[in-house]
Amino acid sequence: MSYKSIGELPKTARNLPNRAKTIYLKAYNSTWEDYVDVHNEMAREKASHNAAWIAVKEEYMKDEETGTWIKIDVLSGKRSRHPRHRRNRSGGASESKAHA
Repeated sequence: MSYKSIGELPKTARNLPNRAKTIYLKAYNSTWEDYVDVHNEMAREKASHNAAWIAVKEEYMKDEETGTWIKIDVLSGKRSRHPRHRRNRSGGASESKAHA
């Protein structure tokens, strides 16, 4: 089953920050739809949860001391290295250049 709202997420995802919950929800639902041909619902659900956690962990990390989830960029004190998040001086997204 897919989730209609953040409030329906499993207990394991409820302590995530709101943005991480949205990431979880979208990744779960996307994988659920991608696996529509899988007739084993348990396998489909497991794959969807795994994909959701992978998506969350690309941007967030759990602080083992406090148990809170922190955005990785905030933890490192650096700006995002993801190409989609970088901007060039003209304000547009940076383009990768091939090296000869």
